[in-house]
Order: sequence, then structure tokens, then C-alpha cells
Amino acid sequence: MMVAVTFDTLKFVKTLKAAGVPEAHAEAFFSAVRDSHETAELATKADLREHESAIRHDFEKLDTGLRHEITDLRKDMHALGQSMIIKLGSLLVVAVGVLAAVLKLL
Repeated sequence: MMVAVTFDTLKFVKTLKAAGVPEAHAEAFFSAVRDSHETAELATKADLREHESAIRHDFEKLDTGLRHEITDLRKDMHALGQSMIIKLGSLLVVAVGVLAAVLKLL
């Protein structure tokens, strides 16, 4: 969005003339300043609010996504823990069986 900058041209030229700047120079300064204002793209408060709102929305989506990812990770870790318990238990049963077989042979 392009914003028009309010600029009091008469006051600008009068201020420069009062400071001893020749009228032709004062008008040239005014033209340069006016041209720079016309080509400037300035953000308004409404522009900033709009971008802030969009950024907040993006962060909320990111936060929600991260919360879901953390929940899924916790579920996966819990399942992995249960799987490890089962595997260790099975290994223990096999080890006890092997030990019992070895002791029986002796």
C-alpha cells in the first residue's frame, strides 16, 4: 500500500527563505523532498497490524503443530518402552531356559 505523506510545501519554502536560502534553492529543495516522498513506500499502522496478525496466526499454527508432534513423539516413546520391556523379558526367559538346560546337563 502506498501512503501519501502530508507535506506543507508553502511552510517548507517559507522556512528555508527565512533562514536565508534563496527562493530558487528553497523551491529546488522542496521539489527534491516532494519527489522522495512520492517514490517512498511507507508502511502504515494498519499495514503493521495486518502483518502482526498474520505472524501471530503463523506462530499459533506452528505452536499447534509442535504440540501435536510432541504428543505423537511421547506416544512413540511409550510404545518403544513397552516393546523394549517385552523384548528384555523374552530375552530373560530364554537366558533362564538356557541356564536351566546347562545346569541340567552338568
